[in-house]
Amino acid sequence: MDRMIRWIAASCLLLGTFSAWATPNDTTQKTIDTTWVWNDSPQAYMLDSLARSPYFTWYEELLDSNRIDSSLIDSIPSFDDEYYETILDSLDAQTPFNLVYNDRVKAFIKLYAVKRRSQTSNLLGLQAYYFPMIEEVLDQYEMPYELKYLAVIESALNPKARSKAGAVGMWQFMYTTGKMYNLHMNSYMDERMDPIKSTHAACRYLSYLYKIYDKWDLALAAYNCGPGNVNRAMRRSGSRDGNYWDLYPYLPRETRGYVPAFIAVNYVMNNAEAHNIYPTQPRITFFETDTIHLKQPMKLSYLANELGIPQDELQYLNPSYRNDFIPAYSNKTSILRLPQEYAGVFVQHENKIYADVNDTKENEGKKLKSFQEDRIVYRVRSGDYLGKIANRYHVSVSSLKRWNGLRSNNIRVGQRLIIYPKGSTYTAQKSTPKKEVKTEVKGNYEYYQIQNGDTLWDIAKAKGVSVSELQRLNRNLNSRNLKPGMKIIVGTSAG
Repeated sequence: MDRMIRWIAASCLLLGTFSAWATPNDTTQKTIDTTWVWNDSPQAYMLDSLARSPYFTWYEELLDSNRIDSSLIDSIPSFDDEYYETILDSLDAQTPFNLVYNDRVKAFIKLYAVKRRSQTSNLLGLQAYYFPMIEEVLDQYEMPYELKYLAVIESALNPKARSKAGAVGMWQFMYTTGKMYNLHMNSYMDERMDPIKSTHAACRYLSYLYKIYDKWDLALAAYNCGPGNVNRAMRRSGSRDGNYWDLYPYLPRETRGYVPAFIAVNYVMNNAEAHNIYPTQPRITFFETDTIHLKQPMKLSYLANELGIPQDELQYLNPSYRNDFIPAYSNKTSILRLPQEYAGVFVQHENKIYADVNDTKENEGKKLKSFQEDRIVYRVRSGDYLGKIANRYHVSVSSLKRWNGLRSNNIRVGQRLIIYPKGSTYTAQKSTPKKEVKTEVKGNYEYYQIQNGDTLWDIAKAKGVSVSELQRLNRNLNSRNLKPGMKIIVGTSAG
């Protein structure tokens, strides 16, 4: 390890930077450029990229109406310098960081509390999922918990974030730096996007930097622009005690804003309500998830279909897997994060899931030719619904959805659907027969009476719907407390 650290230090000094944002030094700029902070700074870029993220679209932008006076959401309070300084003095007493207040910090407070209010609301919601896992890793390394705010600065808590220079993940590692800290990358996986593994790597690097400077603000600056740039700034400033603000004019432009932004985020994340900024309501929190260990490779889409979980939700919880595939390892299992209820479903049906995926692999080559020969293309007509079409061709609704990549039962007139009718080579090669589910229709709903040994997963598979659809139809249903004789809704009388 010591040899590795010496090699990293030498590399940093030769290259002058670890940062994707470092630029040539400009000692003439000694005042803060607020226009740059609000529009062109890396922090503004990451906030805007978060707003465009498809993963945040899944996350849902919902405010907790039980806590919020909606009339105040669009009201932007104004405070004087004394107020900001008082709040930061209070926070400074609780942390080893030097949380000072000045015009540079104020400019970044305005970025988060005024210019990008909606994105800050998103950040406050995301912290319910990401901060517990980050804090757990920080605790293992006995590092200050406030370092979690560094992930806000680096990526706006977006594990899929990518900078203009190619740095990736919540902690913005370049490819070579990620390799140095044992983050693995290949065509199917990028551990720079793994929130927990990348946090371990960030902690190791930050620990190394703190040992060099013995000052957290200098360690933060070096994390951004590399020890080489910090060391040069120390020599040019003539500072003997390594005061960050003495070095400030001699640092790269982006690094000058790095520590002020970190101080501002400490302020805003702890004082958002005073600015009428409230968290978006998260669909899931860290404590509502669990992990499973996969013993063999499989597609994310296959597992999503087997468990009845939306694929975009599965991808959101597992951002490090790429190209719809979870790879295999010779000496370890692959870890997958799921909502707790789905983790329980997987454990209960693990052997069946592995058997089905193996059957799929074995028949894959045989099926390809039959797919092309036996399939028909059906155009949806007025009055059609999936159940009606499925009955016409003697196939299941779940098969129709799988063949056409449908995530819901919604179809539109004129839409083309691929169908493999019953009797084709494709349907003949389906593996295990489905459990027979006898239902009865009452009013607008179709009901099923729970039998001994039933699980939601079995019922969903038999009915050709997802577990989440059954839970949506039965709002108060506890999947772990199914009792024989209980009746649940499994569909509508329309189909």
